[in-house]
Amino acid sequence: MRLILAAVAAAIATPAAAQEAPVPPEPGLELLYRSVVTLGEVIPVGETPRGVRRIIPITGGTFEGPDMRGEILPMGWDWQLDRSDGCSDIVADYFLRTDDGVVINVVNTGTLCMPVPGEAPPPPARTSPAFEAPLGEYDWLTRGAFVGTLGFDPAVSEPHVVITVYRAN
Repeated sequence: MRLILAAVAAAIATPAAAQEAPVPPEPGLELLYRSVVTLGEVIPVGETPRGVRRIIPITGGTFEGPDMRGEILPMGWDWQLDRSDGCSDIVADYFLRTDDGVVINVVNTGTLCMPVPGEAPPPPARTSPAFEAPLGEYDWLTRGAFVGTLGFDPAVSEPHVVITVYRAN
């Protein structure tokens, strides 16, 4: 038994050269695109065991970045759950169509917290977009790590959200 344990310990021991490997650089962020996503009328689902649920249809919009631009297709939704702590979990599932005709699925998840009266403002709304792109020019999106921010544009009169997406490099 001691021989087996010694062999396992030797097999998983880290060689000295690996211990001195250089530390990878801290990731940075580069703009992928900024989008203005238009929204339809809220569809209340109601109280569930997990919280209050609602659906917000995604009715269209546009996106533009240094290397890609196009439209948000009018066929997605934002599935929201209000939690008892004043925050909402969000899962948005929608589609981009690039100006060269490629359709890309986006599933964007995050948590939004409303300010509590008398307390510090909540942290900025951040999301974790994941992409499914067809093989070809945009398939690198399926292998990357991305961070999104949520906001609004006072110049847009219809219900909307501004989602800015950054690629971690």
